[in-house]
Amino acid sequence: MTSAVTSFFMLAVQRSCLLLVALLLASIDAHAQAAPVDYPLAAGDAVRVQVFQNPDLTLETRISESGTISFPLIGTIRLGGLAVGAAEKRIADALKSGGFLQNPQVTLLLTQIRGSQVSVLGQVGRPGRFPLETASTRLSDMLANAGGATPGGDDVVIVTGQRAGQPFRKLVDVPSLFLRERGEDDIVLQGGDVIYVHRAPVFYVYGEAQRPGSFRIERAMTVMQALALAGGPTARGSRDRLQLHRQQDDGGVALLTPRMNDPVMPNDVIYVRESLF
Repeated sequence: MTSAVTSFFMLAVQRSCLLLVALLLASIDAHAQAAPVDYPLAAGDAVRVQVFQNPDLTLETRISESGTISFPLIGTIRLGGLAVGAAEKRIADALKSGGFLQNPQVTLLLTQIRGSQVSVLGQVGRPGRFPLETASTRLSDMLANAGGATPGGDDVVIVTGQRAGQPFRKLVDVPSLFLRERGEDDIVLQGGDVIYVHRAPVFYVYGEAQRPGSFRIERAMTVMQALALAGGPTARGSRDRLQLHRQQDDGGVALLTPRMNDPVMPNDVIYVRESLF
């Protein structure tokens, strides 16, 4: 009878241990899915840093907007853009090079992911912050999430962020992603990236034009196309008596007599003068 009871309790203990191991593995797997090994740390992420046999150096903090934390003994240290392993090494190297510890063993745990978001700003349908749904979310995906560029938005967008702990900036011609097979420019985004869609460049038409005002410059637009966009000259105006005011690099304004096939530049002012007859 005693042997049967002992066997029963041993079996119960084994089952409990198996259940505990299964729960632990599930927890580890869930954490791995939430924070991949190569996940780049970003502003807003909460971390816990521990140094083996040095409990007084344990730190729970959040990565600042500039990608840094303030760590005991070594002060401000940049972790933004680094994977967890690289961040651990950077802290350990700083402790060793500073003469504080001979062989520091640093462990960094990512306790809360806040940096896995991308900001989309400027001339888009829905500006704001959007989560990175997958590790392979691309620029075109995020622009679609933000409702795309507005009619007044530029075709060239600016992407800024950090890569390998260094500042990152890239200009991307969005139409060329689809029209010219430049898929390599459809970059994979990382947490903390900012996409900015600037206002499209414009030109101005005034004087004897049917619809004077400001207009968006289309690609490779000529003076003839610009004049057509403004409805052409009025009955009193002449397309042969145009004046073009163009801003120079030194801040001055040049007065030109344009030809119909001349390109239109940002902030050009086309003046349609009256006909002589």
